[in-house]
Amino acid sequence: MSEQKSSTMVDVGEHGLKKHDLKVSTVVFMIFCLVSAGCYGIEEMIPECGPGLTIVMLCVLPFIWGLPFGLVASELGSVRPQEGGYYKWVQEALGEFWGFQAGWWRTISIYIDNTLYVILAGGYAAAAWDLSPVAEFAVKFVMILIFTIINIRGVKDVGVVSTILAILVMAAFAMVAICGFLNWGGGTDISFQLTSEPAEGLSDWFFYIAGGISICMWMYSGYESMSTIAGEVSNPQVIPKGTLITIPLIMAVYILPTTAGLGSMGRWSEWGADAGTVGYADVVTTFWGPAFGIIFTVVAILAQCSIYNTYIASGSRGFFTLADDYLSPPVLVKCDKKHGVPYIAVLSVGIANIIMCMLPFGLIIVLDVSLLVASYILVYISAMVLRKKIPDEEYKFKIPGGYGFLSVICIVPICVALFAFLINGSDYFVGGMIGLITGPILYFIWRRRYGGLTKKDPQRFPVNEKTGLAVGDTRRLAFLFLLMTVMNGIACIFMPWYEGWGTEDMWGAGDYFDGLFEDGNVMTILGTIRTVLYVLTAVTAILTIVFYFVSKKVEPEKHK
Repeated sequence: MSEQKSSTMVDVGEHGLKKHDLKVSTVVFMIFCLVSAGCYGIEEMIPECGPGLTIVMLCVLPFIWGLPFGLVASELGSVRPQEGGYYKWVQEALGEFWGFQAGWWRTISIYIDNTLYVILAGGYAAAAWDLSPVAEFAVKFVMILIFTIINIRGVKDVGVVSTILAILVMAAFAMVAICGFLNWGGGTDISFQLTSEPAEGLSDWFFYIAGGISICMWMYSGYESMSTIAGEVSNPQVIPKGTLITIPLIMAVYILPTTAGLGSMGRWSEWGADAGTVGYADVVTTFWGPAFGIIFTVVAILAQCSIYNTYIASGSRGFFTLADDYLSPPVLVKCDKKHGVPYIAVLSVGIANIIMCMLPFGLIIVLDVSLLVASYILVYISAMVLRKKIPDEEYKFKIPGGYGFLSVICIVPICVALFAFLINGSDYFVGGMIGLITGPILYFIWRRRYGGLTKKDPQRFPVNEKTGLAVGDTRRLAFLFLLMTVMNGIACIFMPWYEGWGTEDMWGAGDYFDGLFEDGNVMTILGTIRTVLYVLTAVTAILTIVFYFVSKKVEPEKHK
């Protein structure tokens, strides 16, 4: 259908889901909000990595992380534009079991991730206007309520709000870039000094890179999120087109204001997101006057709102498609008759965010990163598998360079993801591994309870009557737990060396929890993390063995 067509909506599917006409420009702004919504977060990278390394990572990570996933999402979105997006891609490439893992891990990471933006918006408002804890929670609650209502009204309204907010955020950071470059040199401190203390060994280099790589990967993630609502777009080909336009736009929004800010303000060791630190607002405040500080406080809040708004749409569709495949509670497929929106799934996001926004920010982060990374790995693998399975003529967009180039741009970010998974620290690793284990556990429960794809097509997706799972699932469970055991085993060897367990340099430079815990408490926390890591390793190893031997007994001969 034409992008210029009027906003007529058409029912699709048995659940009453409705389609909307979205222009490429609207999709660009929605993807911008999903991935970026400004430079907020980069301030934390600068003192960890130093100014030079920060800018290098902002320039390099797009080509080994952001751009590859943007291209993969564009290719798969062009050939399989359907509700559920990345979940359906993995399902087609690797089967029901792995599709569920990707869908569950990424959907839960979005639910968790969304809470971060509510917490940040409330924090910015509280710092600017000295709000009480009750007033700060009220700001968070109102934010959740407003954008939940907007999402219940449909994707088109989400797109309109995202367009307005994205334009405001881009204008604000363009202003920072212009101001910084016009005043370049006054306080320039943009050397390629790594940190205030030079790296003395390989573990120190890992530590300094780790200080920025997880943030940088997070900043360049989210290109696939728009794919989950492709079934509600009249011409879903606007999504890959919008993705390709957004990639260089986001790079510019990150790199130019950061370079200009450091080149004009300097003071890189003082940058941060907390009160009293240097940030992007200080660039325009210093050179153009204090009124701009108020503007940027409002922009900071609006930026978090813009991300939150679009991620409600993306995250809620994850559960909608799982429920549509009988792999999660069926109530989540219910659609509002007027707007054709899965309102129960949308409401579930808001309720989860209200509960989680009362949790500590650090705990939310720990649970988020690993789930996102694991789902991305499955999407990269699926892109390589589907290139072999789907005929060339079905692709509307195809990554140039042949299968060899596709393999390179998939394998390189997989390696980056595994590297980041380990060097984020033992607390992130353990929290992430606990989150990952929920995938196979819930698949085992929900597949047996709701019937899975067997309920849709018992011929294509036969059930194993002995287990209630799909044929071959016990073998897949054994393999997944084996992968987890291997990763846990590597962590048991790597983490003591990397974090200096039992030495004065424990947890990198010795300031990992500086100001938060006394030394005795740090040792207690370390002991707990170490115990949990060893227990997780033992548990996944036992589950590997159990499911392996169960598969020998219950699976048909051809699946053994």
